[in-house]
Amino acid sequence: MKNLLLTVLFLLALAACSPAKPDISGDWKLVSYGDTANLTPALLGADTSIQFENGKLNGNVGCNSFGGNYELSNDQITFRGIVSTLMYCEETSMQEQEVLGVFSDNLALQIQLNEGALTITSVDGASVVNLVRK
Repeated sequence: MKNLLLTVLFLLALAACSPAKPDISGDWKLVSYGDTANLTPALLGADTSIQFENGKLNGNVGCNSFGGNYELSNDQITFRGIVSTLMYCEETSMQEQEVLGVFSDNLALQIQLNEGALTITSVDGASVVNLVRK
């Protein structure tokens, strides 16, 4: 009985030490994106926002809306079933391609949450999306 109690206490202590999933739920606004060595600021006046809630995401990348599902695991996020509208808007097309390009399906991307700022980094570490809470 004593061994069982010690085992249970050990497992509880071990579970308490495991990293918690970051709380990214809510509304976020794009700040910058692109090559990690040369970030591009978000376009002024373009409504570029993302909402994460209970495994679902939706947003707007300037001209087009998008949505899909996501799964968090410690410091990684995986997007699934990302779909978007396909309107062409010349002034926002580059930003849309870059941002949606990072949200590739079924790839575990690195995330970092730090005082209201969320960074999502591509698998190869070359591209990044920086967001702030609205």
